[in-house]
Amino acid sequence: MMNARRLESVVGLLCALAPWAQATGASLPAAWQLGAPIVTYWAGPPMTDAAARQMAEGGWNLVWCRESELDVARRHGLRAQLYDPLLRPRTLDDPARRADLDALIERVKKHPALYAYFLRDEPNAADFPALGRMVAYLRERDPARLAYINLFPTYANNRQLGTQGETVAAYKAYLRRYLTVVKPALLSYDHYQFATRGDTPQYFLNLALIRQAALKAGIPFLNIVQACSWTPSMRVPQPDEMRYLVYTTLAYGAQGISYYVYSHRGHTGGIARADGSPTPLYHVLKTLNREFAAIASQLQPLRSLGVYHAGMLPPGTEPPPESLPFRPDPAPKQMEYKPPRPVRGVLIGCFGPLHGSRPTHALVVNLDYRRPIVQGLRGPGPWEIFDAASGRWKRASADRVELCLPPGGGRLARTAR
Repeated sequence: MMNARRLESVVGLLCALAPWAQATGASLPAAWQLGAPIVTYWAGPPMTDAAARQMAEGGWNLVWCRESELDVARRHGLRAQLYDPLLRPRTLDDPARRADLDALIERVKKHPALYAYFLRDEPNAADFPALGRMVAYLRERDPARLAYINLFPTYANNRQLGTQGETVAAYKAYLRRYLTVVKPALLSYDHYQFATRGDTPQYFLNLALIRQAALKAGIPFLNIVQACSWTPSMRVPQPDEMRYLVYTTLAYGAQGISYYVYSHRGHTGGIARADGSPTPLYHVLKTLNREFAAIASQLQPLRSLGVYHAGMLPPGTEPPPESLPFRPDPAPKQMEYKPPRPVRGVLIGCFGPLHGSRPTHALVVNLDYRRPIVQGLRGPGPWEIFDAASGRWKRASADRVELCLPPGGGRLARTAR
């Protein structure tokens, strides 16, 4: 998702470093690359062989590790995100702790499992300068690894965000300041919508604002979604609701998904119990994680060109324009959105070449997580439909195809024209 301006700056930097590398015989440091789409979690058990085996079998590919646990991740073919008390901005203000941080980086930066350094969860905008300094410090010493920070959702208040104004204005200012000051390589946020009394209304608004910010910055984004209850006001998502979260995240163009929580004391649901045994959601996500990675891999070389809702229009959404070459056929009946009732209708995420404006791929999602539907899609065929289980494309019809969509589920289609 790198934009032209960022690509130009990277090329310029490499050109500037080339003479030095040639003269010294040194190789240029590799910048962090996303690689396989990210499937991870928030709040999990210590990284033992048993936990790592369970996660690998369940389709998770990025795990949280202390330095002493990196070898465990490697043994199970997992990427590791390092957490350590030294990875805090104030470390840079203490010469002794900064020296300890330098020693830590030198020890771990060549470890084959290391993928990211964890810095902070849900910072205030006032924290951005210090975080930006730490991101730059890590990028200078280990450019091949991600410096990971997770942001607040749209329902955070002005005091939490550190910005002013109503919801959209305050959140846009928060994102803009973060991207300008911190200069992250990936945009991550969390949003939890499944309340006991119904669904909260800003889920798609948050997805839309994050998608727009990531596209403008030319970086991928990751969505942390709900997989548990931590308070009586929030419910544990059901299997079809988890499918809805996975597929709506994909349709908006995310290259990463994370689940809150994997396992944590005081939380109900999640992926594993306190004794390490898997919950029902583990078995559901064992399939959905692989579908997410397979579809996101197909979309990774493309650019998200538009996201459209047919049926209900919750905040932050828009209907398909008349000029859109892909059309739901028949179009879902237009319905009024009345939260906390669930959203109904169809979502179409449109994708195409990085430097083009005409979509070639459509991810069609059933927004009703309570019942399956059969949805027609019309466009410039011939169509091919992606089978996420096998990773293969299958030829469909000429100009119209019927998609069998499970509750909250979706199908990826592409056209050769």
